[in-house]
Amino acid sequence: MAKVIELKNIEKIYGTAIKTQVLFDLNLHFEESSFNSIIGQSGSGKSTLLNIIGTLDNPTSGEVIIDGKNTKGMSKNQLAALRNEALGFIFQFHYLLPEYTALENVLMPYKIKKANPPKEIYERANELLDLVGLSKVKNNLSTNMSGGQQQRTAIARALINNPKIILADEPTGNLDSESTENIYKLLRDINEKYKTTFIIVTHDRKIAEKADRIVEIKDGRINMDIYR
Repeated sequence: MAKVIELKNIEKIYGTAIKTQVLFDLNLHFEESSFNSIIGQSGSGKSTLLNIIGTLDNPTSGEVIIDGKNTKGMSKNQLAALRNEALGFIFQFHYLLPEYTALENVLMPYKIKKANPPKEIYERANELLDLVGLSKVKNNLSTNMSGGQQQRTAIARALINNPKIILADEPTGNLDSESTENIYKLLRDINEKYKTTFIIVTHDRKIAEKADRIVEIKDGRINMDIYR
């Protein structure tokens, strides 16, 4: 399988006068179409690692290669373009825009690239809303949807630009157990249908065990890396 993400000798240090090292010489790669989970205690460095994979944060040293492109030395604009093209993000807090409908929120990442989406992008947005089971509420404002529906909208939004990679940070942290189960089934379906690579940060071992691979971060180092 081709590597879609490679991390080489990643270190992260915060602060200048008082330095705190969060990640220590991490080497990891993720393969195309794989479904991975990253686990670890609060403060272990797992969210920092996800932010570095997603180019939302820079490592202090080391290299991040996404879809064959080395991000070292890229400008902010180049990184933003790479993010918008190759990566989709799902967060614990869905960050939907409250004044827009579900459909309009899903279209937003495309509109960042081009102001007026063509007909086929609208069709894709509707297809994705159908996939996540929201056809009936697609014209509802995001504030008029349940927590589970809002998170489903965020998943559809993450897929609109057809990214190769989805990064999810505690995507079910605010949901009840039934919604959590449904969301993970949905992510699996997307992984199988579109061959999208998933990297999911979670503190929930039950959820992590649904993945094909579990990477555990402990005190900024890889403590365990299991393929299932």
